[in-house]
Amino acid sequence: MRRPLLPLLLGVLFAAAACNSSTPSGPTAASTGAVATGTAAGFPAPTVSASPAPASLAPTPSASPAPDDTVWLCKPGLAADPCNGSLDATAFDAAGKATLQPASRASDPPIDCFYVYPTVSKQKTVNATLAIDPEERAVAAAQAARFSQVCRVFAPMYPQLTLAAIANPSKITLTEAVVAYGAVDSAFRNYMAHYNDGRGIVFIGHSQGAIMLTALLRYEVDASPETRRLMVSAVLAGANVTVPVGKSVGGSFANIPACASRSETGCVVAYSSFDRTPPADAVFGRTGSALSLFGASSTVPEQILCVNPAAPGGGTATLAPYFPTGGLVTLLGKAAPSFGASTPWVTFPNEYSAHCEDTGGASWLQVDHIGSQADARPRVSQSTPAWGLHTVDVNIALGNLVELVRSEAAAYH
Repeated sequence: MRRPLLPLLLGVLFAAAACNSSTPSGPTAASTGAVATGTAAGFPAPTVSASPAPASLAPTPSASPAPDDTVWLCKPGLAADPCNGSLDATAFDAAGKATLQPASRASDPPIDCFYVYPTVSKQKTVNATLAIDPEERAVAAAQAARFSQVCRVFAPMYPQLTLAAIANPSKITLTEAVVAYGAVDSAFRNYMAHYNDGRGIVFIGHSQGAIMLTALLRYEVDASPETRRLMVSAVLAGANVTVPVGKSVGGSFANIPACASRSETGCVVAYSSFDRTPPADAVFGRTGSALSLFGASSTVPEQILCVNPAAPGGGTATLAPYFPTGGLVTLLGKAAPSFGASTPWVTFPNEYSAHCEDTGGASWLQVDHIGSQADARPRVSQSTPAWGLHTVDVNIALGNLVELVRSEAAAYH
């Protein structure tokens, strides 16, 4: 059932405002490489067009399948697919000893992954074009490619709100936000009409991509029992998914619960990672943040959902981080050594653990360094206290997420 887009896009619009990068204290596009940048403090309220968005921008049902006019960043059989590269990794222990860790894509995976990338476009307009730039290729490879071990990866291009736009959120109108979301909605409907064929789906997104998927799930999946039956799970990192305090369902979604085990399906894994308690002005982990989608309409107290990707049932577990070797410096924000890795991926086993924290009005994934002081491997660090470890939300637990999806796919079938 098609739902009104006005409340939805207002949420997305204010979310874009929270990603304001005009202050020097926030991370820069160069330092993130894969996420929306900036600080939550002091951003101006966005100016919303006084007239409603043109009706033509709101997706409407069609009696026949729409043509597949989506520009695909990743899709099975696509030439130069960034989600189709080598997955071999070099694992480094605390002493710097290297071990080759081969991996390969699944030849005939039983499920699909629908991935929406975060804010990366360096184009100067408010909405990006659908031209595939190096930034989109790099982030898809960094965040989505390893899921090809367990699923077919589909990733649409969409006219996202660019880094330039979120640096000046007062210039973003409702129409431009509708354009960004509408293209994701259209791409999903194209995928359903032309490629799904009744297969299970995992939704994966980070930052602006996760915000778009939160909206898509709310309006196209949560509200449709038929589509919801196809949902294996959703991974929504850095998007402030909400639930009523002490509950596992409600808030952002009426019917989609938090995942509570490795074998549960039809559920969501959502979290934002910090290495210390999120401050009062945190962009993530607190419902008072401008990134708290749909929170304004809640009639009950809510909290940000945290599901530990390494232990969805709760407790502390060791993380399995995977970083693209060529992007190590960008993701870690410092001159991280490459250790001479010849593989496209590096991983650092037994360096970090994680557990969900819920205290002081904040809910977040607490990431702790468990290596010794003599550990030779690079450490992740906060961009700013307000953003925590947002830049590495996905990569810090990428191995855990892939294995979780593998387990969920087995349970789904």
